[in-house]
Amino acid sequence: MSRPDANSPSLQGGGRHGADGSVSGRNKAMTDIPANGRRLPDRLDNPLKSAVLSWESLLVLVALGIFVANSFASPYFLNAWSLSDLTFNFTEKALIALAMALVIITGEIDLSVASIIALASTLMGLALQYGADTPTLVAVGVGVGILCGAFNGFLVTGLKLPSIVVTIGTMSLFRGIAFIILGDQSFKGYPRDFAWFGQGYVWWVISFELVLFAVFAVIFYVLLHHTVFGRRVYAIGNNATAAQFSGVRVDRIKFVLFCLTGLMSGIAAVLLTARLGSTRPSIAQGFELEVITMVVLGGVSILGGAGSIVGVVLAALIIGLVTFGLGLLNVPGIVMSIFTGTLLIVVIALPILYRMWKERRT
Repeated sequence: MSRPDANSPSLQGGGRHGADGSVSGRNKAMTDIPANGRRLPDRLDNPLKSAVLSWESLLVLVALGIFVANSFASPYFLNAWSLSDLTFNFTEKALIALAMALVIITGEIDLSVASIIALASTLMGLALQYGADTPTLVAVGVGVGILCGAFNGFLVTGLKLPSIVVTIGTMSLFRGIAFIILGDQSFKGYPRDFAWFGQGYVWWVISFELVLFAVFAVIFYVLLHHTVFGRRVYAIGNNATAAQFSGVRVDRIKFVLFCLTGLMSGIAAVLLTARLGSTRPSIAQGFELEVITMVVLGGVSILGGAGSIVGVVLAALIIGLVTFGLGLLNVPGIVMSIFTGTLLIVVIALPILYRMWKERRT
């Protein structure tokens, strides 16, 4: 068999061009406009259009609207120190919401976060009775949080128990231990330098809690949206079985996420205890409802597989604005709880109602 000529059209450009330099048949079919006359776009969506029409953009408008409404509702709202107090209203919960968002994206949930705060705070108070200094108190709070998260993670990933059942159980377990230790008493007398974590300011009206939240928000944003780990979190949420067969260590990632939630709960326990200056077993009661509301309002699907850290941060700001504004108007706390619960139901129901409406139209 004779070898083909090196100058033949079939070898020039690997068969991409014919003798006249035109695109060959197969490649030409890939670049031509389809027979129906529509041009296929290079990108599925226009990035600018997607950003403008995104859920996060709507949250920005809602936050601005609530900010303006609060400024008209109370003459004290626009004071710099009042705005600083606003940040104390949501930072501890928002820190937990950052980690909770990743857990919910994988299709799991952790309802024990408030009870982890209670147990961590109680054990910090117990350590204080034995003369623990500030670094030791911080280590106890964070360490207890991680251990509680690891315990939840083991039950979910090791024993294959449903996360909602596990965390309802540990919610009662952790707070029950706190009540056994303290009863109706409280621990007080924390050191002055420990109180700085919850009451201190880095510069002017900018609190340490706000700076810490901003740092963790950036860390979790990069982790979820710009790392392989983040892509695996989304993959697990969309289809855990497919992710497992693709080589993703599903159980290990879920275990790490429960530990992260415990870590953030432990940090929140340190901040909240330092801000209040005392420990009671009822501390952080109802925090889990507000944390989950922040996550779901931020656009994270309660079924998993979708969501963003930017949305969670904006939702935390909105919840903080609403509760702080209602507080300035002397609205009772029970009304705030009713509002938070109603908001959670509405946010979960809206996508379902929209999908039903869209199906009826088609």
